[in-house]
Amino acid sequence: MTREADFSAWYQQLISEADLAEESGVRGCMVMRPWGYGIWERVQFLMDQRIKATGHENCYFPLFIPLSYFAKEAEHVDGFAKEMAVVTHHRLMKDDKDGLVVDPEAKLEEPLVVRPTSETVIGTSFSKWVQSWRDLPVMINQWANVVRWEMRTRMFLRTSEFLWQEGHTAHATRDEAMEETLDILEMYRSFSEEVLAMPVVAGEKPENERFPGADATYSIEAMMQDGKALQAGTSHFLGQTFSKAQNIRFQDKEGQFQFAYTTSWGTSTRLIGGVIMTHGDDDGLRVPPLIAPYQVVIIPMLRDKPEDEEVLNFCTALTKQIAGLRAFDENVRVKLDKSGAKASNKRWAWVKKGAPLILEIGPRDVAEGNVSALRRDALYKDNGKLDSQILAKDAFADQVPALLEEIQSKLHGEAKQRLDSNITRGLTDFVEVQKFYKENKKYPGWLEVQWCRATGEELDQIEERLKKLKLTFRNVPQEAAAVDGNCIFTGKPAVERILIGKAY
Repeated sequence: MTREADFSAWYQQLISEADLAEESGVRGCMVMRPWGYGIWERVQFLMDQRIKATGHENCYFPLFIPLSYFAKEAEHVDGFAKEMAVVTHHRLMKDDKDGLVVDPEAKLEEPLVVRPTSETVIGTSFSKWVQSWRDLPVMINQWANVVRWEMRTRMFLRTSEFLWQEGHTAHATRDEAMEETLDILEMYRSFSEEVLAMPVVAGEKPENERFPGADATYSIEAMMQDGKALQAGTSHFLGQTFSKAQNIRFQDKEGQFQFAYTTSWGTSTRLIGGVIMTHGDDDGLRVPPLIAPYQVVIIPMLRDKPEDEEVLNFCTALTKQIAGLRAFDENVRVKLDKSGAKASNKRWAWVKKGAPLILEIGPRDVAEGNVSALRRDALYKDNGKLDSQILAKDAFADQVPALLEEIQSKLHGEAKQRLDSNITRGLTDFVEVQKFYKENKKYPGWLEVQWCRATGEELDQIEERLKKLKLTFRNVPQEAAAVDGNCIFTGKPAVERILIGKAY
């Protein structure tokens, strides 16, 4: 399956053939296989470093949240009510007719919600921790799983259970909380660009796209190869909404009681879906070296002959040599694949998985002191044949760090060029928007248009017009040009530029 023929089917096929994940038997939940989970571990490790470097500490809060906690914040619970999984009983019993059934006498005194997000339970703790201005700011993060009972699911992009990090902070002033919100947005932007090699547009969401209960929501938006947008991370300025609902207050320096200003922010395993759709090709995944569980894979070509031992010894020595090299301020991650499959099958398996550098080494290579190397970002020659380069072993090893950095940069450059060339500007009214998406049905990309920052009923009407074209607002880019015209939806003077497009 190719991306051009059916992008959705290609995506699902790649996940399977790259051994990233598989169905679990529970609707909307997936089993992450070692290669897929290994990518997530790299994302987690590198992002955790950045989170801690900005003064946050990790902690953990319960998976089960009392329903009464949500009842304190009506707007928040309304935003998640249709997605909540609820535990009502704590025991099963045997039934001669139906086997195991819920014990009706084991009903909980209060239903427990399986964590969809943790603002309510963390706010309860904050209300205990914060008494004085000296206790602020509180800056925490947790790595956890959450459950949102999705109607339509797709692996990594929208699943009933997924893994994520969620940060939560409390501050004495509005300015401090807003600074935190924007600092995290920038952390997400730089992480996506530098680590995932996935270029994004950072900006503020319009009113109708805010996190339930937030005063303002900011996002990073990535463009997939089919031109659709993927919301890859969000940072929310919650104002005093949650602190008032959960009594997070403190005595200021003058002895007066004040409510804290809070924030929350998160990214998830959805990032892996973004990496797939940003960097994958018709042969499988291409993993940016910074998040590849193995950056170099060595495949010995074994033939059940006496020279096999010499080949293995050569490959083992080369593995140790490469493992001692440094790239991106870490030791190079290298794997010697000694599994029993044919060398050609192993090579294609690693091509599908997207390992950045793949080496094949046979008796002739050993005799001549060479390696046969494939770069996953540049798999073919101009004539369509595999570009397998024969290099002296030591000369290749010396190049490994520079090659990995070059691959990382090249993947970002390709994706950045795609993003920049698929944002269309200059449309002046909604008729032109309709015409654009009628004429560009397959992979139209995004539009950047001028608008009046509509609110309330006027915004609802605009949203309905966009829905008819299967479009949504993405965000107001931080680096957008100044306005110089009218809102394409209302004709009123424009106040900012906003991105619209089809999205996952």
